[in-house]
Amino acid sequence: MDEIAPTAADNRRAATARLNFLTLDPVRTQDVRPPILASWVRSRRFKLPADRITLPYVADPDLDIPLTRSARPVLQQLHQNLDGQPISVILTDRTGLVLERLTADTSLSRHLDKVSLAPGFSYAEEFAGTNGIGTALEGGGPMHVFGHEHYAEDLEDLACAGVPIRHPVTGKTVGAIDLTCWRKDAGSLLMALAKTTAENIRAALLKDSSAREHSLLQAYLQSSRRLGDMVIAVDEDLLLMNAKARQALDAADQRAVLGYAAEILARGGTEAVVTELPTGSWVRITCRPVPVGGRIGAGIIQISPHSAGLDLTVGHRPPPRPVLPGLVGRSAPWLGSSREVDNACRAGQWVVLTGERGVGKVALARAAHHQNNPAGLFHVVDAARLGDGFAAELESELSDDSVQALVIRHADLLDPAGVEATVQSLYDVLERRPAEPPWVALTLTDAEAADLGELLTLFPLTVEVPPLRHHIEDVRELVPYFLNQLSHGELTCSPETMQQLMRSDWPGNTAELCQVLKQVVVRRRRTGVVLPSDLPARAQAVSRRSLSQLEALERDAIIRSLLANDGHKGRAAKSLGMSRATIYRKIHDYGIQPPS
Repeated sequence: MDEIAPTAADNRRAATARLNFLTLDPVRTQDVRPPILASWVRSRRFKLPADRITLPYVADPDLDIPLTRSARPVLQQLHQNLDGQPISVILTDRTGLVLERLTADTSLSRHLDKVSLAPGFSYAEEFAGTNGIGTALEGGGPMHVFGHEHYAEDLEDLACAGVPIRHPVTGKTVGAIDLTCWRKDAGSLLMALAKTTAENIRAALLKDSSAREHSLLQAYLQSSRRLGDMVIAVDEDLLLMNAKARQALDAADQRAVLGYAAEILARGGTEAVVTELPTGSWVRITCRPVPVGGRIGAGIIQISPHSAGLDLTVGHRPPPRPVLPGLVGRSAPWLGSSREVDNACRAGQWVVLTGERGVGKVALARAAHHQNNPAGLFHVVDAARLGDGFAAELESELSDDSVQALVIRHADLLDPAGVEATVQSLYDVLERRPAEPPWVALTLTDAEAADLGELLTLFPLTVEVPPLRHHIEDVRELVPYFLNQLSHGELTCSPETMQQLMRSDWPGNTAELCQVLKQVVVRRRRTGVVLPSDLPARAQAVSRRSLSQLEALERDAIIRSLLANDGHKGRAAKSLGMSRATIYRKIHDYGIQPPS
């Protein structure tokens, strides 16, 4: 990284390049550094305004974390050494949220307040555009940004040098240190000082690491040296994996292993589990808890290959995992949620179900009710659909004594009057049917934003239903289940298509997967085998971020062109009127899987 302080001529060239970029005129490569230009492109994709800066704010950020505790003495010592110089010392978390700022110069401090470079504001690149903090975190390495290199013109009088801080044990980025000064005062030592400070904080983190981390690290190293198997060490905020595990387990397999291990470690068990991973390989998973600090959940996971169906004695088989009627999936996270809801229903305990849209909250409640009361009526009242008629509909449902189970859906959308009416109706039914009240479940999509007050006191249990990406191995069972429903058993899925479906993050969860397969049946194929080319364009790409409508159209056009040209990128680029380099870059950016 070049650490020579920029000249006035450099800043003028950067100003010209920025203006040309913002007005969609050609930008000369010699006028702007490649990392800065790349950040400008990202900032434009985020649709950030260049003439002002508007940042999200957290009123009371959590400062009682290992990073701030370890960094505080380092920052205070640096602040004292700077002895009133116009340099601000800034600490952020790994997302770019400013945690602390130490500034001796009054004029600089006022300017930083004006541009919201202060505790509680996020300087992530997606909010602030090109800047020393967000761009360093985005690139994963040291980054200096001077004057007009900033995307937002409010920052053009500043110079900043940002360096990510990596945890000394896990190697993960936990925050960033940033030194900010006036553009005219920027010197060549600014970046060197920021790097030294980041290294000092890293050393302090190592020194302050808890006994739990040291014990877990020691157990991990011993297991890795002694065993020839895949080894993973896991804790609430720590994950270590040996080279053999990293090479043998892809992302889906890792999630499956960690799901099983979390369930075993949570109950302090040590039994071995033999299971099939999403890629089709069979493994034997053994967990050894490492109880340090009085908490459970940490441990060493040993994974060894296993031949399916061979030498599976009763003692080595996984415990039976009953599936609720009408549900599909045998992953640990999904079954854990299923068992909690099943137990609550059996005990008549009212429950809150939280989770993203499409995860299956209502389906889970319906299955638990049918498991425990097959003949009882199950009704759903939707706060999102009924609007002003919600209170009357809820009162009508609860006054019907034949209703044995009721789901109040989208409760987080209730206004204060709706919350009050719901509380009153629930108290009324408890008074009227004290011996046999109906079982009631509440579903929330945004539990943190919901202000439900007294309503939640009526529901002693909350169960979080995991998103599909956290139990992606269940896609192997969900796909044939949905295809059987949609095509009456006349449609199957090829292995290549299954692998493509399992590579998606499914932001719309199980509901989105079902919709994709429904689209295949309606628009493409009703019988036979579903091939990758039968999938809608959005399911043929593994996007790393949310796409704008224009970007989604461009992605779909590239996919169609690749299919039409048998995967030949050169011919596809020519048919789209773009260069080969451009199509390669866009294939990578959009996560497109070219047909083989």
